[in-house]
Amino acid sequence: MLPNICIDWGNRYVKIALFHGEEELNMMERWVFSSSEAGEKLEEILQNHQPAKGILCSVSRDSREWESLLENSLKSFIRLDNDTRVPMMNAYSSSETLGADRLGLAVAAHSLYPQYNNLVVCLGTCITYNFIQKGKAFRGGAISPGLQMRLDAMHHFTDQLPQVSLNGETLLLGYDTETCIRAGAVWGMASEIDGMIQAYAAQYNDFNAILTGGDFPFFEGRLKSKIFADPDLLLKGLQLILNYNVPTKY
Repeated sequence: MLPNICIDWGNRYVKIALFHGEEELNMMERWVFSSSEAGEKLEEILQNHQPAKGILCSVSRDSREWESLLENSLKSFIRLDNDTRVPMMNAYSSSETLGADRLGLAVAAHSLYPQYNNLVVCLGTCITYNFIQKGKAFRGGAISPGLQMRLDAMHHFTDQLPQVSLNGETLLLGYDTETCIRAGAVWGMASEIDGMIQAYAAQYNDFNAILTGGDFPFFEGRLKSKIFADPDLLLKGLQLILNYNVPTKY
């Protein structure tokens, strides 16, 4: 049986995974590329593995030039958007502005933890908080600046604060301007995440929190809340949505 290909095309990185077609969440292989090299690598994967079905979730315009390649190379191709059928109720009131990645995360979270009210915290360019009630409904959540955006904003909107890299010491007590900026961005963001999780947990019984997204390694050991980490949650959601829309086995 030919594999499925699932593509999470973000602003900075592109994740690509191959799944067994009939075993829904059995991942065969997984790659992470920068957005600049993703197109060439995608061509290689399509040639070498010959997947039959595929799905693309993109928040970047850079993916558009490669969509025709996917359409021509696959027997069935889906670009996840607000019109794509998903196996849950979408209660988001402005669905036309809902990021497709948030819906994919919601589908995966409910599939993996159907007995819980799930909050998916995705750490990408922005932080998205995505709440899924155990009655199988995506309700919404919140959006706030991500880690790199916080560092960039402190430099851009001031005259004297420098541009600080994520790479370097991240101490609770900064000892110079660079470490103070990084401490404020990282530990401030960790406190925000903990606070949001605690607020949801206080309001909903049978509560579960899941951490995902490209920046999650910065926070695995810095959060006080009990939280599951799954860097491939969106890829799993894409596989579920693909099989829900195209159940055909090739």
